[in-house]
Amino acid sequence: MCTAATYKTADFYFGRTLDNNFSYGDEVTVTPRNYPFRFRNVEDINAHYAIIGMAYVLENYPLYYDAVNEKGLAMAGLNFVGNAVYRDYVCDKDNIAQFELIPWILSQCATVKQTRVLLEKINICNTRFTENLPTAQLHWIIADNEETITVEAVADGIKVYDNPVGVLTNNPPFDEQLFILNNYMHLSAKPPVNTFAPKLELQQYSLGLGAIGLPGDLSSQSRFVRATFIKMNAVSGEGEQESVSQFFHILGAVDQQRGCCILENGKYEVTLYTSCCNTNKGIYYYTTYENHQITAVDMHRENLNGTTLVQYPTVKEEQIRLQNA
Repeated sequence: MCTAATYKTADFYFGRTLDNNFSYGDEVTVTPRNYPFRFRNVEDINAHYAIIGMAYVLENYPLYYDAVNEKGLAMAGLNFVGNAVYRDYVCDKDNIAQFELIPWILSQCATVKQTRVLLEKINICNTRFTENLPTAQLHWIIADNEETITVEAVADGIKVYDNPVGVLTNNPPFDEQLFILNNYMHLSAKPPVNTFAPKLELQQYSLGLGAIGLPGDLSSQSRFVRATFIKMNAVSGEGEQESVSQFFHILGAVDQQRGCCILENGKYEVTLYTSCCNTNKGIYYYTTYENHQITAVDMHRENLNGTTLVQYPTVKEEQIRLQNA
């Protein structure tokens, strides 16, 4: 289970939570321009836009969970279990395996507009990366400074939705997630007005009463509503530190704590990491479940004309500053 969001101040920010009960081995990974991307059913791409994001690197291939390229196009894949449908090879289509989709898009598209063109001729294949690695059932959020879309491969084909809220969680399909917001149009960040019974002298006994009814549970639909309400009402300064801090507060509202979501195997789903990338500057910020200190990796401090991946294992131990040391 995961939540992704966008946020705009002076710059444009994109990030997500990744919620699971285990990690494959998350690493902030920079793919330079001349790293050769090998694809199973289409021609390789040997020169492309540089990319930074969180990935599981297997056999020297970056399996990105979320990433941003040097042009500012951002993309993340979120669980879409029970609804995602990938197909066999189809003639006259770009047959892209599910695990190849983020590299395929971000290596050659600078904008969402260009992405839409690429998606018109795509077939997302059910090809596994390896026999031992199951194919993840995902849908995707793709964003730039101007627009955001959601992409879903379902039983009746590839769906591309405009995403006016810049938020995505898991199930149900995105059009249903968006429709449910109609049930919450009465919520407000402002104090409520008595429309219940104007003749009754009802009192505002607490701050925040305008948001009574905002879902607080951990289900994907509730997280979508809560993250959308908070993101759409969030206010911060234009500076980098203020913007990044506010972004982490937005996604902090859907954080999953150990013990609150018990799985069938008896383990607990938690927020393994939360990311925030300044898509204009190519700086990837993150926190992990055990480390609340924000860590940053700047892609432009690396050799973006290189041929090999640059990997930074996530900092998992809590970093505590003793103020009176």
